[in-house]
Amino acid sequence: MKTAVEDWSQRSRELARLLSRSALGDRLAFGQLYERTSGHLYAVLLRIQRDRDLAADLLQEVYISVWRAAANFDAQQSQPLTWLTHIARNKAIDSLRRAQAQPQLASVHADHDDDDRPDLDLGLADEAPGPEQLLVRASDARQLAQCMQDLSAPQRQSVALAFFDGLSHAEVAAQMREPLGTVKSWVRRALMTLKNCLERAAQRDTALGA
Repeated sequence: MKTAVEDWSQRSRELARLLSRSALGDRLAFGQLYERTSGHLYAVLLRIQRDRDLAADLLQEVYISVWRAAANFDAQQSQPLTWLTHIARNKAIDSLRRAQAQPQLASVHADHDDDDRPDLDLGLADEAPGPEQLLVRASDARQLAQCMQDLSAPQRQSVALAFFDGLSHAEVAAQMREPLGTVKSWVRRALMTLKNCLERAAQRDTALGA
């Protein structure tokens, strides 16, 4: 889906400028990019990789990749934070696969109502895998696609922007041109539905493999 740069927030336009400068070898711009995005990307890493030391190491790997690939950023394809989030998620998932470890979902936003990023664990206290764990664990992309069909069209779009692209609730609301409270409700309900569907699929896979 194409993006309209003129509709971006001031923050997104500034991050795009810093990425552009970084692609030209501007280390000062790259440093500013790090300062403005590292907290968010570290949170993304911690949602998948709960080992804080390893997440910190992965964060450095993320920015090495960003420095090398900054010229590949395409403003017509995605917003800057979305592009950076994909790099971070891929690094974290690859680290889990290399270690043959099960991903753990750690909430880094729970109980903070003033932070509008999605609480991907939905505040659940049980031991069951969360949406992030089940997503990483799923080996069949068709399984996820089938589960996404259980969502309404607005839920699919909002959860894709929030869960897969790493946008905050406020950024999702701005992009969808919907009230913030409505978007928060869509994301929460979508993640619950997705979690339940992927849990059932995982149980079926376990039963078939037994």
